[in-house]
Amino acid sequence: MRRANVVTALMFVTAFPAISEAGSLDLRIGGFIPRAESNLFVDDAELYQHDGRALETSDWRGIAGGLQFNKPVGDLVELGFSVDFYQRRLETSYRDFVTSSGREIFQSLQFSTVPVGVQVRIGPTKRGQLSPYLAAGADLIFYKYEEFGDFIDFEDQAQPIIEDSFISEGVAPGFHVAGGVRVPVGDDFSIVAEGRYQWAKDDMPDDFSGNEIDLTGASVTLGVNLRF
Repeated sequence: MRRANVVTALMFVTAFPAISEAGSLDLRIGGFIPRAESNLFVDDAELYQHDGRALETSDWRGIAGGLQFNKPVGDLVELGFSVDFYQRRLETSYRDFVTSSGREIFQSLQFSTVPVGVQVRIGPTKRGQLSPYLAAGADLIFYKYEEFGDFIDFEDQAQPIIEDSFISEGVAPGFHVAGGVRVPVGDDFSIVAEGRYQWAKDDMPDDFSGNEIDLTGASVTLGVNLRF
């Protein structure tokens, strides 16, 4: 992933409260469930196995979390600025190929995303109030996909096994919808539960040029809201 861009986005979001009027900050942790419906993931499922079985979409489920600064602009409307993260690493081997001695051929697959987003949230904004809400927004999703380990060179008729690594990183526009509820524990502290669904795809550059990566998926998180 382009580290400079990610660091810049993180600095913007975390610094926003300091240059803005009173608002609130959400801190959240949970899980992300990628849809994984592009040719990259289809090819992975055909080629590799995980835990002794064919690679499945559900194998890409992983930990997700992030933070969001919220700025009220009325009794029922807030603007939100967020940075989230997700990462999953899978240990795999070829489904249909082994070494001449019968040993499995192992590699690792790793997929990570950092969505940087802005959203409009509709729901009560007063302190100390139970606040169910709905939201929608736009994102820039920074992503990185890697494969490293032992691979068969299928372009060589002898099909030698070589140690190598492959990487693709980029950024794709997307959008999301969300719904959740804030349960107040006091005027300045609430528990927040949220479900979110994001949509995005991108044509992959670098070592995976010619492939499409599906960045779409659902997340469920639990966290806290701090008002200031």
